[in-house]
Amino acid sequence: MSLYDEGHTIAGWTGCAIATVGSGVVGAGVCTGSVAALVGGTVLVAVSVVVTWVLHLSGWGKPPGVRPREEWRMRTRDTQARGGHPGCVGCALAGRRPASTPAVTRAESIPLSPIE
Repeated sequence: MSLYDEGHTIAGWTGCAIATVGSGVVGAGVCTGSVAALVGGTVLVAVSVVVTWVLHLSGWGKPPGVRPREEWRMRTRDTQARGGHPGCVGCALAGRRPASTPAVTRAESIPLSPIE
């Protein structure tokens, strides 16, 4: 059994539900040739991203990576969301970086063959 438990959060399920409805509206717009449905569905998908991000930042999402089993419940709120999660794109976009995470990470060069 995986210890990662990704996506089992209020933020994840809410965003997924809104994106599913938006995708359905886009699909209906394609089938009917309705520009209004295409635009409306696309807006709903964009709203799903924003809603998921806001819920994650408010503590209803969880950080990436391994978590203890007692934090797996969907209604368990993340108390460390205000400080940001290491390696989290959403937290980085919001300007939340943990003190231990550098602002810029440089990739290390890895030789591809023994000749290099």
